[in-house]
Amino acid sequence: MENPTGSGKLAAVIIPLLSWPVTTLSIILILLSVLLAASVLLHKGRGGGMSDLFGGGMSSSMGGVSTAERRLDRLTLVLTSVWALTIVALLVLYRIGA
Repeated sequence: MENPTGSGKLAAVIIPLLSWPVTTLSIILILLSVLLAASVLLHKGRGGGMSDLFGGGMSSSMGGVSTAERRLDRLTLVLTSVWALTIVALLVLYRIGA
C-alpha cells in the first residue's frame, strides 16, 4: 500500500542523488570550483597579477611573460578541462540514474 503523502515518489527521486559516484563527483566538482576560482583570481588583470603579488612587478614591464604566469595559465587550463569533464560525468550519471 502506497503512502498517501507521496513519500515513495520523493524517495525515488532522492535515492539516485545519494549514490556514491554522484556524491564523489559532486565533492570533486566543489573542490575544483574553488581551485579554479583561486587560479583565475591569481591571473594578471590590468595590474601585475601573480608576479606583483610576490614582488616581481618590474619584470612584467620588461616585455615577457613570466614563468609563473605561464605555469598558472597551464594550471588554469588543466583545472578547467577537468572541471568540464566532471560536469559531463555528472550529467551522464544523472541520465543513467546511477
